Amino acid sequence: MPTELAPGTVGNLTAEQEVKLQEFWVLLLKIFGIKLDGVESTTKEAPPSTPQEKKKQPKRMFGLFGRGNEVENDAASEKSTAGLSHNLASIQISDADDKYGQSKEFQQALVDMSPEEIRETFWSMVKQDNPDTLVLRFLRARKWDIQKALVMFISTIRWRLADVQVDNDIMKNGEQHALKQSQSSDSAEKKVGEDFLSQMRMGKSFLHGVDKLGRPICVVRVRLHKAGDQSQEALDRFTVYTIESARMMLVPPVETACIVFDMTDFSMANMDYSPVKFMIKCFEANYPESLGVVLIHKAPWIFSGIWNIIKGWLDPVVAAKIQFTKNVKDLEEFIPRDRIMKELDGDEQWEYKYVECDPEENKTMEDSAKRDELVAQRHELAKEIQDATIAWISASSKNDKEAAAAAKDKRKDLIERLRVQYWQLDPYLRARSLYDRLNVIQGDGKINFYSAESKSKGNAASSK
Repeated sequence: MPTELAPGTVGNLTAEQEVKLQEFWVLLLKIFGIKLDGVESTTKEAPPSTPQEKKKQPKRMFGLFGRGNEVENDAASEKSTAGLSHNLASIQISDADDKYGQSKEFQQALVDMSPEEIRETFWSMVKQDNPDTLVLRFLRARKWDIQKALVMFISTIRWRLADVQVDNDIMKNGEQHALKQSQSSDSAEKKVGEDFLSQMRMGKSFLHGVDKLGRPICVVRVRLHKAGDQSQEALDRFTVYTIESARMMLVPPVETACIVFDMTDFSMANMDYSPVKFMIKCFEANYPESLGVVLIHKAPWIFSGIWNIIKGWLDPVVAAKIQFTKNVKDLEEFIPRDRIMKELDGDEQWEYKYVECDPEENKTMEDSAKRDELVAQRHELAKEIQDATIAWISASSKNDKEAAAAAKDKRKDLIERLRVQYWQLDPYLRARSLYDRLNVIQGDGKINFYSAESKSKGNAASSK
């Protein structure tokens, strides 16, 4: 485990970085439609813009938030958002800093999404994470430029809600939904389910173990991929599902993951640029500061030309995290030998084996009454965190150190309560996964890759 907190992370911020964090929260809370009493704006207020024709709102996802006291009413919210949108419309990001066209996505989010939708998507995105940890990822990725970080963050929120539906589809429905699809009489739906499950069953990529710094390890067996074996939609869904599953396994102070691309027996038949581009975009645009190290293991000589192409697509910061390893000794620089699978020439007697869904494993999700009760609790905790954030920023702006320290302590306690409460809510919102069935995700935030269940299933696979 890391002995020191990384610079620019929760608990290790400079005074200037803390001010940047507060300034980011001011803008974020405004976008949420929340009144900031006692906090001076860091941007000049523009007069309300000409009322726009009211657009038909997109279908609401299962709401984490109802219409609470933080927004006075619909009219006030729309008026506030109109003025804010006018302000933020002036943000200009050069093409060199907007590799994925996020400026357009940002502006579209302000038009298409209500403050409520942005706010509830944010808190759904937080999950068991510290909201500051989440925000700081984007600030670090944009070198503490608040406007650039805001554009990146809000466009990601839109991506999660509108483009891929991370929380209200991919994680909510999970593997059991894919299993039901695979049994459908509709050929198109059947293929969607089969394509997703085939990747899970073969173990094209999977999560197992931690490296020397406590980072969860994702192994990608490149030899198992062939373009055309599955639809692009199923492949993208599988990629997001794996990344989100890895997020569940980040135990503070660990914030990043280790990816091992196992190139054993790689051939040109395995090369497919589309999923590579999608994965790069995910990590650079939507999951910034999430990669600790990427190990390209046993790459054959034919990969050198391919690598020159891929390297040109990478942000230099991401490219710097990529290391090439040739043998188990090279892997040992990052992963202890007893945690390196036998498949990779290590000493760990564990093999990947997919454990099929239990038909009853998601019964808890049917208890809507308990779910609503826990959602209401989380709603209240999130509102308290927002209020404490405003108090912290207000006291800091007035240089009231005692009040700022008290608000900061209260806020820290509330954030911890939010983390604990998430794990109570989790079984009601997220379908169980392979990692729940292997008892890797044990509830209450406990993660154990080396549990008795996981070892026994791995040993069973090894003996076959």
